[in-house]
Amino acid sequence: MFDLPILLQIGWTSVATSTYYVLFALAFALTLKVAQVWNFVQAGTMGLAFYAMFAAMLGWGWPHPAGFVFGLAIAIAVSMAVEVWGYRVLRRRRSSPLLLFIFAIVVAEFVAYLLSLLFGTEPQSLTKSLASEVHLVGGVAISSWDLNALALTAAACAALFAFLRFTRQGQFLYAVADNGELAELYGISANRAYLIAMVIAATLVSVGVYLYGTRASMIPSAPLELMLLAVIATILGGIGSLLGAGLAAVFLSVLQSASILVIPSQWQSSLTYLVLFVVILFFPTGFRVPAWLRRG
Repeated sequence: MFDLPILLQIGWTSVATSTYYVLFALAFALTLKVAQVWNFVQAGTMGLAFYAMFAAMLGWGWPHPAGFVFGLAIAIAVSMAVEVWGYRVLRRRRSSPLLLFIFAIVVAEFVAYLLSLLFGTEPQSLTKSLASEVHLVGGVAISSWDLNALALTAAACAALFAFLRFTRQGQFLYAVADNGELAELYGISANRAYLIAMVIAATLVSVGVYLYGTRASMIPSAPLELMLLAVIATILGGIGSLLGAGLAAVFLSVLQSASILVIPSQWQSSLTYLVLFVVILFFPTGFRVPAWLRRG
């Protein structure tokens, strides 16, 4: 069970699987950082993007690039509508953060219910076969999906970093995240920053659900479960830290995969809730290296 080849295989597979978790966590952490909302509407966006791609690719026979663009367009349109006619209206009314949170949950649950009516509750994927070409490297099975997922996720993360670091609009997002009212005094539109953050999050989510849908099957309620790991990663990585959220998502994926070595597979689903409990109780502001260890 604890042979080196097995450990290496679990490590590689969990890192490859973490790609879509990283994208979901970055999307959630970005909207929380910029707009200060716990954007559980993201779960609905994930579901709509996936089933739009599913309808285009398998229902209408579109090629994957066209189907992805269609799903991306749906995700962006819905995210913009939620921001303009949802969050923006609630902010204008000076609604409490709790009301924004309830609004997000209601929208996500409504979308899941709607998708169940339209597409049923049977698991669906974006390909007719989830098998992909596999190569053995040092006794570790590396699939073409693994390599493509890692390359696509790395490109998405690099593009996000470049946008935030080297563009004016990216700098405006940081300014609004630090102090929205002060940014307004300097001529920076907070509403525009919130809208851009939602569009970026929708893009990351669309890439994530495409990767997920070409590796596993999805049901309408699955996005809410996937969102839970994104929330844990955001808290564990430190609210406001995109890098922390991404690294925490990788850690949680490795932990989830490695848990099969010590607990039965039927208990793996409960591990996510156990980790959430531990994170909220012991790391509510994120993981920090102890002071004595930093001094050492």
